[in-house]
Amino acid sequence: MIVSKIIGSGSCLPDRVIPNSHFDYLVEDADEWIYSRTGIRERRFAHADQSTSDLATIAAKNALEAAGIDASALDCIVVGTSTPDMSLPSTGCMVQENIGAKKAFAFDINAVCSSFVYALEIADNFIKCGKYRTVMAIGADTYSKILDFNDKNSCPLFGDGAGAAILSSGGSESEGVQHTYMRSDGQGWPLIQVPSSGSRRPVTAETIEAREIYFQMAGKQVYVFATDVIPDIINTLCAKAGITPADLSYIIPHQANVRMIDFISKKSTFPKERFLLNLDRCGNTSAASVALVLDENLRNGTIRKGDLVLAMGFGGGLTWGGLLIQF
Repeated sequence: MIVSKIIGSGSCLPDRVIPNSHFDYLVEDADEWIYSRTGIRERRFAHADQSTSDLATIAAKNALEAAGIDASALDCIVVGTSTPDMSLPSTGCMVQENIGAKKAFAFDINAVCSSFVYALEIADNFIKCGKYRTVMAIGADTYSKILDFNDKNSCPLFGDGAGAAILSSGGSESEGVQHTYMRSDGQGWPLIQVPSSGSRRPVTAETIEAREIYFQMAGKQVYVFATDVIPDIINTLCAKAGITPADLSYIIPHQANVRMIDFISKKSTFPKERFLLNLDRCGNTSAASVALVLDENLRNGTIRKGDLVLAMGFGGGLTWGGLLIQF
C-alpha cells in the first residue's frame, strides 16, 4: 500500500503584532480579561494590503525550501481557507501562480477551522490512490478582515497566518500518515457563520448596516461541541492504531481556547505539556493553526524522528477530524 509522508513544512505570520491591550476600548484591563478566558496574550494581523494568498505563498515557498524540491515537482496544491482572497477564482490558483508550480492543479476547500486537516486528508488520499506523488496542503486565513471589532466575545480570539505541508509517497508502517478520521454535522452550521457573504444573503447596504458581513459564533455551544469531539478524535484514531493515548508523543490541537485543552487534558489524563500550542502568541488562526504549530515544532526539533503525533481540527460546519502521523 502507498503511504504518504511529510517531506517539508513552512509557515508565515504577519509582522504586525496585536497585544491584548489593543482591545482596551472594548473591556477594562483587556489583557487580563482575554488571557484568563482564553490563554491568548497576543496575535498577528495582516496589513491592509496583505491577503490570504500572500501569507499562503510565503508558507508554501518555505515548505518547498524545507523539502528541498522545486515547485515544478508539485502535482497538486490544496488550500484550506474560509477567508479566500475573493469568492472566485480560488486562492489555490493564486498561490500556484505565485510559486511557479506550473505542473500542479490547484483548488480551495473550506471546512473553516478544520480546513488544514481536511486538506491533509485530501492530499493523503490523492497520493494513496497512486495518481499523484507530491501534494502541498496549505491552511491559511486572515480573520482580521472579517471580524466585528465591536464584538468583545469574538474579535480578540483570532489572528492571521498560514502554514503548509508537502506530502509525498514513500512512507511506510513506520513513517508517514498512518490513520485519519474526518467528520461533519451539518445540523450545527448556524453556530459559526458570516451571514451575509454569499448567495443565501448577498451583501447589501442593509446587511452591512446590520453587521451581518462579519464573523459570528455561538461561543458556549461551540465550546460544548469542541469538548465533545476532541476526545472522539483522540479515542477513534488511537483505536484504529491499536494504541492508547499514552502512546502518543504529542497532540497538535486546533488552537481555539486553552480552557478546552485544560479540560481535555484532565478528562483524558494526557499531560498538558504534550499538547503543542502557540495560542498565547498567535490566537486562533483558524485553518492555519495546526499547520503553524506543526511547522514550528518540526523546525525547533520538538517533533523528532520516531515521534507519533496526532494532529486535529474542529470548526464551523460543524466539522472535525484528525490524522495520526509517524515521523
